[in-house]
Amino acid sequence: MCNVLIDTIENAKNKTVSVDFDEIIDGIDCVTPVQAHLQLQSLGEFIEVKGNVKTIVKLQCDRCLENFDYKLDFDIDEMFAKNALLEDYGQEYELKDGQFVTDLNGAESIDIYDLLYQSVIINLPNQKVCGINCKGKDFPTEENISDPRLDVFKNIQIQPKNK
Repeated sequence: MCNVLIDTIENAKNKTVSVDFDEIIDGIDCVTPVQAHLQLQSLGEFIEVKGNVKTIVKLQCDRCLENFDYKLDFDIDEMFAKNALLEDYGQEYELKDGQFVTDLNGAESIDIYDLLYQSVIINLPNQKVCGINCKGKDFPTEENISDPRLDVFKNIQIQPKNK
């Protein structure tokens, strides 16, 4: 696990710490280790984490159900509030589109492992397709399913109820 202490960031030159991460993350089917180069910078009441993440994960195609490798390469831009978020914060800070604020609620460190786990999961595609030419798999349809136990229902006739 990789934790960065808030005090380490506060006491660093320019209140900025660089972190390099190169590990397999449990719970994600990684083909290659998750590689990240991150900059953590203190901005008063907030800590900003910026950087780039790269890995290759194994996914299952939603169409043909075959496994395939999927390359991820994305940027991180996250904000962490050092103390509990209150409505009457003394200093305002503008959040950019797509930025989130995680409340550290007085925690002494930032869990980089957890941040990268969540970031990889969020950046997986909604529809996992092995390629643009994937035709999918021939799944059984109603016409070609034959279950003798259901034959009894083929000849049922339902009479409408008279009012």
